[in-house]
Amino acid sequence: MTPLRALLLAVPLFAALAPAAAQPDPGFTRTEDVIYGRKFGTALTMDVFTPKAKANGAGVIWCVSGGWYSNHDSVNVGFAKPYLDRGYTVFQVVHGSQPRFSIPEVLDDMHRAVRFVRANAGKYGIDKDRLGISGASAGGHLSLMQGVAPRPGNPLTKDKVDLESSKVAAVACFFPPTDFLNYGKTGNVALGDGTLKGFRAPFNFVEFDDATKAYVVITDEEKRRRIGKQISPAYHATKDSAPALIIHGDKDTLVPIQQAEVMVAAYKQAGATAELVVKPGAAHGWGDIGKDIEKCVDWFDTHLAKQ
Repeated sequence: MTPLRALLLAVPLFAALAPAAAQPDPGFTRTEDVIYGRKFGTALTMDVFTPKAKANGAGVIWCVSGGWYSNHDSVNVGFAKPYLDRGYTVFQVVHGSQPRFSIPEVLDDMHRAVRFVRANAGKYGIDKDRLGISGASAGGHLSLMQGVAPRPGNPLTKDKVDLESSKVAAVACFFPPTDFLNYGKTGNVALGDGTLKGFRAPFNFVEFDDATKAYVVITDEEKRRRIGKQISPAYHATKDSAPALIIHGDKDTLVPIQQAEVMVAAYKQAGATAELVVKPGAAHGWGDIGKDIEKCVDWFDTHLAKQ
């Protein structure tokens, strides 16, 4: 078995717990492989699901990510259907995947995806200020990072996409990692080691060496911890953070529920809105998780309502 194959088998099988993939029906259209950016000559894509009737003018981005692994085969119509049924346009985003790209590089992709949606809001019939984001596990982590640490637009760019900020208006997610420096308990670092030792590749942070003109892996532990803090949403909550809903099982051993508790506490300390829904006895995913997506839709109904 190749190392990549072994790693992928270790990725949380959230997709296997998903609602059965819905067949395309007259209720929505699906546009596949919409290019939202390019990096190193490779296209970054999303699939766009558009309701045919009763569109509510709001959008939801779904982060296609488990263990920070992402590919088009994991785009799931079943995840989009509850949102489509209530009139949301859904953007399922595929990011640059581990083991080739690390978490900081993945975050760059997600910022680009949000900017793209905002820049093309008119084309998709949505209000760019009524945009939510969702995902599970790594996808939940990426969602929260967008909710607490958006980046402003670049007024000097010639790219209309980069003129936009990457701000979202609400977050609803499942069992997200939120603090890699206090993972499960205070002082427990999990940067591809400890509990997350099966996920080393996403934490292989790199920097460009001007002398060799090559990317090199960062090994300095102090620098790695600084990056770990930068990519941990628990450190970025402010009073302006997007309202966040987290759904988490209290028997999760891969992403301890402590991670959700830390995030909600950070929100509340900052004066922002957050809510934790605990699933008693649930681990890292559960069989009827489709029912809980409805809670996410309810959250967006509340926080993305037209003013």
